[in-house]
Amino acid sequence: MKFLPLASSLFIATLITACQSTKESEKATGEIHLITLDPGHFHAALVQKNMLEGVDSVVHVYAPDGPDVQLHIDKIQGYNSRPDNPTHWKEEVYKGADFFDKMITDKAGNVVVMAGNNRLKTDYIQKTVDAGFNVLADKPMVISADNFDKLKASFASAEKNKVLLYDIMTERYEITTMLQRAFSRQADVFGTLEKGTPENPAVTKESVHHFYKNVSGSVLTRPAWFMDVAQQGEGIVDVTTHLVDLVQWECFPDQVIDYQKDIKLTSARRWTTDMRLSQFKAITKQNTFPDYLKKDVVNDSILKVYSNGEINYQLRGIHAKVSVTWAYKAPEGAGDTHYSIMRGTKANLIIRQAAAQQYKPTLYIESASGNKNLEASIKAALPNIQQEFPGVDVKKVAAGWEVIIPEKYKEGHEAHFGRVAQKYLDYLKAGSLPAWEVPNMIAKYYTTTQALEMAKKSK
Repeated sequence: MKFLPLASSLFIATLITACQSTKESEKATGEIHLITLDPGHFHAALVQKNMLEGVDSVVHVYAPDGPDVQLHIDKIQGYNSRPDNPTHWKEEVYKGADFFDKMITDKAGNVVVMAGNNRLKTDYIQKTVDAGFNVLADKPMVISADNFDKLKASFASAEKNKVLLYDIMTERYEITTMLQRAFSRQADVFGTLEKGTPENPAVTKESVHHFYKNVSGSVLTRPAWFMDVAQQGEGIVDVTTHLVDLVQWECFPDQVIDYQKDIKLTSARRWTTDMRLSQFKAITKQNTFPDYLKKDVVNDSILKVYSNGEINYQLRGIHAKVSVTWAYKAPEGAGDTHYSIMRGTKANLIIRQAAAQQYKPTLYIESASGNKNLEASIKAALPNIQQEFPGVDVKKVAAGWEVIIPEKYKEGHEAHFGRVAQKYLDYLKAGSLPAWEVPNMIAKYYTTTQALEMAKKSK
């Protein structure tokens, strides 16, 4: 039997004691210490757009050296130096090829934020929860069916290690979506959810996004790998994550979805957005397509990105359709847009965000099947809605009723990251997620990854 030298034994004992003391201290103070892992997406910075109660101002960042981490640091510095409500984050940055192993070894915090290149994200999630860290991950957690079981195993490991693994579902905090969900629970207004058909689903959600966009007051610089579906993931497993989540969250609120019994795919398709080299330069600040993108380049100048996808499926017998489309740049005055309809036996709840709505999401209640009692039902239900959303009202329009929403609820997409972070902190304090969250995350990623497999096989 070999024995370690006394000095090494003392060092290891001291290290173990320090780690235990850190964990005990964290439990005693309730303070969260953030770690940011390889922040390649601006969503990592948006988690820190404002200070978070109970979160230490020192944040440890681990990343390979390069433009991605520098863009992240610059965004945090911008929040720290803004004239209105500046933050006071202190970023302790480690750059190196061994950044991931260094993070695991250092144990400098207890919550790891992941928002970046998705190629290795599922691996990072698994290894991080296996090491006993909580994880708050940007979507998608997984971009291929091959890694779905690895994500499932990560949730099992998180439960075993008593840590929380959670993804950032910002769209649950968009006010028209929240109110669509709330009105769907008013039986006298909505009735019950229709079953629908593949041709006329009961629930449809469509999302239009843009590669060229303005974030926090400046044109967003995207990493070149964002256009590589092997690293970012195809559109059908990326943004559709939000839409599949909302279908579950609105149609079966607070209920457990069993992916093996409750989900049946009907069809799926995918198609490309074509991007000229000049457009690529404008958003990446790179003069040429990198080698890893040349597989997707035609005629030496057109990049074809599989950023668009559509899924038709059944959720507990309810027909749903979700689709995402990426254009290069929005029309003047417009931005990312959302369309959603929930069809009830008494009324349809429709979110529109087109030119007629000045590109602002607007919720409408429209009669279904000639329901002549809708006005009385809405007025009777309004007090219930106003208990949760004071100030919300309705007004008569040509096709039905428009839901009038006070400006205080219209926070915008960037503010929703703080909402998710705060909800996650509440769960950490409670020591657990709601019982439906984990099975429903698993169901969501089963839907998206299996849809990608189906789309690849279909003509």
